[in-house]
Amino acid sequence: MTPPAATEGTDRPGAVSFDHVAIAVEQITDPWPVFADALGGRYLDRGVSSGFGWTQLRFANGFVVEGIHPESGDGFLRRFLDRSGPGAHHLTFTVDDLEATTAALRSAGRRVVGEDRHDPSWMEAFVHPSDAHGIVVQVAQTSVGVPVEQDPPEGFPLLPYDHPIAALGRVVHAVADLQAALELFRDLLGGRVTASGAAVDGNHWVELSWGGSGRLRLLEATQGDLAAWLGDRDGRLRHLYFSFDEPSTVPGAVEVAEGRWVVESACGIRLVVSSTAR
Repeated sequence: MTPPAATEGTDRPGAVSFDHVAIAVEQITDPWPVFADALGGRYLDRGVSSGFGWTQLRFANGFVVEGIHPESGDGFLRRFLDRSGPGAHHLTFTVDDLEATTAALRSAGRRVVGEDRHDPSWMEAFVHPSDAHGIVVQVAQTSVGVPVEQDPPEGFPLLPYDHPIAALGRVVHAVADLQAALELFRDLLGGRVTASGAAVDGNHWVELSWGGSGRLRLLEATQGDLAAWLGDRDGRLRHLYFSFDEPSTVPGAVEVAEGRWVVESACGIRLVVSSTAR
């Protein structure tokens, strides 16, 4: 498959960065046993917003996993967890100009919801999952610099200095319509095609980069077991792909091929862990 180029004439906004992937969990501590204690994610930052809290872990290549947990018995996150259980919630992209970004998204027929500009240091909007291939897409304009690692909260795993840290190489998102997904993540959000190909089952994939550590692989799910797994959904996060020195030490990891391990569910997320030691 020839890597597809960006659509000519697309009215895309300025610089965009793939900032993090967010996972919905019940408790702040839920991601720690696998993502921190085993994979070595370093505590980065945390906070509380309206009805929910968030905690961020940074991996060796700089990419971030954010756990979001409910702080009240109602609200969007409580409804999400009651409906779907723990799992992937959103992908966050930072943009230079939120107004231009939302205008471009709306012009392309994507439904933008939840706009909030009350805090000039973090202004945000969301693309509804029905228009974002099965996952919430957050776009945010921020004046806050790259966070510096903070002292962790009480109970956070205290890892020895020589504990290996995994690299989160890519987020893999399965989609029913690869071309339509590229129109969002490549043409509207500015992702650059870095690689493309086809899996052994015949499903094509395209990997996008935004110049930083975040990589998004869009995986066509129209054939074989992957199509059955996706069902009638527009899209569904397939897995997070980590490179790690010691994959056999990750709780729940099963070796499926030489140097390649799978954790079927860590906070509702499938992990693929590839050994960097081989």
